Amino acid sequence: MTRTRNPWRPTAPGARGAAGPRHRRRRASCRGLVVLALALWVSGAGGEAVPSPGTAPQARQRTEPARQPDDPEGLFRGGIELINVTATVTDARGRFVDGLAREDFLVYEDGQRVELTQFDNERVPVSLGIALDTSGSMDGRKMEAARKALDRFLYDLLGPDDEIFLYRFDYTPVLLQDWTTSRDRLSRAIRDIRPRGGTALHDAVAAAVPRVAEGRHRKKALLVISDGNDTNSEIDDRSLRSLIRENEALVYAIGIDGRGTRRRRFGGPLRPPLPGLIPIPGRGGRPPQWPRGNPFQTAQEERVNVGALRDLTDDTGGRTEIIRDADDLDPATAGIARELSRQYYLGYPARHAGDGRWHGIRVEVRNPDYRVRARRGYTATP
Repeated sequence: MTRTRNPWRPTAPGARGAAGPRHRRRRASCRGLVVLALALWVSGAGGEAVPSPGTAPQARQRTEPARQPDDPEGLFRGGIELINVTATVTDARGRFVDGLAREDFLVYEDGQRVELTQFDNERVPVSLGIALDTSGSMDGRKMEAARKALDRFLYDLLGPDDEIFLYRFDYTPVLLQDWTTSRDRLSRAIRDIRPRGGTALHDAVAAAVPRVAEGRHRKKALLVISDGNDTNSEIDDRSLRSLIRENEALVYAIGIDGRGTRRRRFGGPLRPPLPGLIPIPGRGGRPPQWPRGNPFQTAQEERVNVGALRDLTDDTGGRTEIIRDADDLDPATAGIARELSRQYYLGYPARHAGDGRWHGIRVEVRNPDYRVRARRGYTATP
């Protein structure tokens, strides 16, 4: 009698029944799948060596694009603070000089030569603040000329990437428009101004300079337009000058000296009005003087204090320009716009970071026929 093997009965260990070859084929397939999976894993790893057990894997270094030496966006990377200097170079006839290279400049700090690590001779965007005198004496033709000159300055002379804010000042400074690239917003703000009251010029500069420092562009500047002497500010001259020295903004001033037949380059401050509630009778036939900040004073008799304006501008590398007629505002603002677009940027590592002292800067060019205007120093704030 022939025995038929039950196909559902498991084969005894070591037995080689009919299913043996099938098992061998399955084991071979499994080994093939394992080899294939290992090959795919190695290729997916990009050919990188796999660390052996017990060996710490090396940290993968992140690749960053190389920064150009003159990259303005890297000024403070690496924990090194840079001293930024904007230089204006002119020839003997006052014309701007273009095309100079880094090697043409010599920079000294506290009398010692420093090595320039940053340089740029191209036009760069500017963060610009405008402080406009809107006191009573600016009413009428002066304000109309200021509106026209600033409109052209904003729309036609500045770059599209330049950002601007606008202060007006009479008794106190008022921020009319914060940082913007919209020329329409600025133009509307200027158009709606109604002049009145006294002149808090120094308070306006004190409010504007820290805001200029917050601008997003490397080059920073402040333009002040006024027709009179300061009559209402609370900040004292020393504190204001210290504040300006702690910032690297260029400060420009245009003074409208409506009286007189010739330009007045220098001049001391006029005697301030005496305090009181009523006009104080003048002596020797002079007209009475109104108290400081009196709402009826239009400051028409106050002349531009050229010396005070130069105290604001000259240490920064900016300048003061005095004009005799309101119609000269347009060429004056145009000249400042041209200057901002024709300057050189110089930078070097800070040598006295945070010591709280004033450090003088002197910039020269190798060609003795050229003249350089730049900031005269900085206060290394802690």
